[in-house]
Amino acid sequence: MTLKTLFLAGAALTLVACGNSASDVKDAATEAASDMVAEAKTAMSSQVDSARLETILAAQPDKAKARYEARHPKETLEFFGIAPGMTVVEALPGGGWYSKILIPYLGNEGHLVGVDYSIKMWPEFGGFATPEFVEKRKTWAAEWTEGAQAWRVGSGGEISAFTFGDRDTSMDGTVDAVLFVRALHNLARFEDEGSYLSEAIADAKALLKSGGIVGVVQHQGPEANDDAWAEGDNGYLKKSDVIAKFKSAGFEFVKESDVNANPKDIPTNDEVVWRLPPSLRGSRDNPELRAEMEAIGESNRMTLLFKKP
Repeated sequence: MTLKTLFLAGAALTLVACGNSASDVKDAATEAASDMVAEAKTAMSSQVDSARLETILAAQPDKAKARYEARHPKETLEFFGIAPGMTVVEALPGGGWYSKILIPYLGNEGHLVGVDYSIKMWPEFGGFATPEFVEKRKTWAAEWTEGAQAWRVGSGGEISAFTFGDRDTSMDGTVDAVLFVRALHNLARFEDEGSYLSEAIADAKALLKSGGIVGVVQHQGPEANDDAWAEGDNGYLKKSDVIAKFKSAGFEFVKESDVNANPKDIPTNDEVVWRLPPSLRGSRDNPELRAEMEAIGESNRMTLLFKKP
């Protein structure tokens, strides 16, 4: 029970003792009771439900299940402490691989918020990011929210979306968790052009309630590799850099897990993450090289947990 609730409960008793009106006493008591119910609800909904999560994972299509061995969704979400009833922000939800798990798992009391790159970041990609493409991205939030309705699987929870740099400020201080799953490298890649990584982390901090968490899963490059190689262009970041970035933004580093680690993936300064499955860039038509990449498997990934004080 918080100090506020104790204060209100005590105030109700004090009002009685001082002879205040019955309506004053009722108002104070009602507010105290309301706070107690809200706290009890939060406590009940903050528990990871492994059985529920397993059921939802078992119901996913075979194509999604084929990635479990590399992505470890159950262990990852459990490590982050994601529980039914939470409000969770998912950075770069894309086609919904994790969203299709999270929406039914968070349940009727939950809220999943998809967040895409800042509109002003898209032109940095060049090539495919034509003016027409960028213009279409402006309707992404509404289109993604509409498409995500098909992923409810009976859940009546809330679904919404926005872009970094244009967050829904009415949600500030209300979010339980922000997840960056393989979502940091392009933000870091264009940090010098527009502070896009700093902007995303600042948005996450503003959205989170005190004690809220950030969960990171990211392609991890060797600490010994060149710093310039690990700035995001090659898909990899250094764990030390990621931790330093979040700590400098005011987050506490809580702990890490090796659940998504792959010690076979030791890229050189000349290699990119997309050489590995599932992309297999550069080896699809080379059976010998493809077999070598498949033997390595998907990338080595850091799994980090941060907390907003």
